[in-house]
This record gives sequence, structure tokens and C-alpha cells, in this order.
Amino acid sequence: MRIAVCDWMILKRQKLGAFGLAQELGADGVEVDMGPLGDRPTFENALAQPEVRERFLAEAKARKLEICSLAMSGFYAQSFAERPGVVEKMVPDCLATMTALGVKVAFLPLGKPCDLVAHPELRPLVVERLRMVGKLAEKAGVVVGIETELDATGEKKLLDELGSRAIQSYFNFSNPLKKGRDLHQELRLLGRERICQIHATDDDGYLLSENPRLDMRAVKETLAEMRWDGWLVVERSRSARDPRNVKANFGANVKYLKGIF
Repeated sequence: MRIAVCDWMILKRQKLGAFGLAQELGADGVEVDMGPLGDRPTFENALAQPEVRERFLAEAKARKLEICSLAMSGFYAQSFAERPGVVEKMVPDCLATMTALGVKVAFLPLGKPCDLVAHPELRPLVVERLRMVGKLAEKAGVVVGIETELDATGEKKLLDELGSRAIQSYFNFSNPLKKGRDLHQELRLLGRERICQIHATDDDGYLLSENPRLDMRAVKETLAEMRWDGWLVVERSRSARDPRNVKANFGANVKYLKGIF
């Protein structure tokens, strides 16, 4: 297992300083965001510029870190199903950046506007667009990992309906935990082949080492049984005692995960 941090959560979205900070935190890599979306026709992505990409790659190499994935975090607040230009411009821009950087995984959250539990009527549009994304990702030789509000049975059904190895689950520990579902059963139901990457995190309030509802040693056993390995990416799990202290929160969480895994 390798441990990474999200650049936007350590307050270094698309900044070279994310690598220095990640190294200081003890991480092995960084999940780099594609940049803000808002009302723009596509992400505000500095990495579209070759000279910027080269600086990022050089900095990562100098720090002995990897860019484990690119994140389209703008879709936490934007509707993947309804926003114009998603398949025509936004996702292709992400895939092109991945190819240029040599990154193999993208993170695509289906956020609140596209919550398939709250808005089941959006499912046909989501399936249609994800099938198109799957074809684009297959052609690019990369994987797009989706995060949904569905339980594991529902997400498994969605992935099987899409029928593309290029669309997988980007699993987040917090999703089953906050809904009172069995985290271990969810992991097993989805299975090794459907999970491309994991946000090893929970809602803010507790550090990972202090979280009363997340037994990381038991998670390690479950993942070992599944024979799953890959990147564990810290997104949240900031302590309520000092939630704005990036170094203290993310440093403690990275250290804890490294001690377990």
C-alpha cells in the first residue's frame, strides 16, 4: 500500500508546494486536482500548459513522490448528469492531462446535484454519460473512478450495467460509515476488480487513529483477504480540536496509515 494526500485538502490545489508539503507529511504521493470549475466551460487547469506539467513532474521526481491520480473535484458541486460540456470538453481535458502526465487513475465524484439515491430520475443520464466516458477512458488507456452515494450492491449493479473496465469504484470509507452500513461487507461486495483507488478517510471530527467507528486494522485484514493493493488517499479526517492545522491533521493521518499498512 502507498499513502497519498489530496492537494486541494492540504490547501495546495495545483501548486508545486503540494509536493514539498506531502514529503514533509511523510506521504508517498499526491492526488492532484484538475482545478476549479464554476461557470467555466472546463476546469481552470494550469496543467494544460506543457511547461507547468514539466515543473510538476520534475518536482515530484525530485521529492521521490508520485502523482497517484487526477481529481475532478468540481463535480462535488456540479451535476455530472446535467452540466453541458461534460463529455465533450471537461472529461476529455482531464484524460488528456492524465496522458500527458502518465497518470492512470482519475477521480470523479457524483456529488450532491447528481446523488443517485436522492435523484434516481438522473440515473439514465448518468449511465449514458458514464458509458461515453468509459469509451474515452478505454481509448486513453486509463481508469475513471467514480464515487456515488449508492450502497455497494447498487454501485456494483451500476458498474456492471456500464460494462467497462475503464469505469471503476473510487471507494471512500466515509460513505458506508456515515450511513451505518458495514464497511467490510461493502468492500467485499464490490470486490478487488471494481475498486481502483480508496479515499482512506472519514468525515471530519476525529483523526483516523482516534475514530471510534473506523477500525483500520480490521480494514487491513479485509483488504488483505481481498488481495487488494494500491493507493490509500487521505482526504479528510481532521480533528475537531484543531481542524485548520494541515500539518498536524494530515501528518498524523499519514503516519497512522503507514504504521498500519
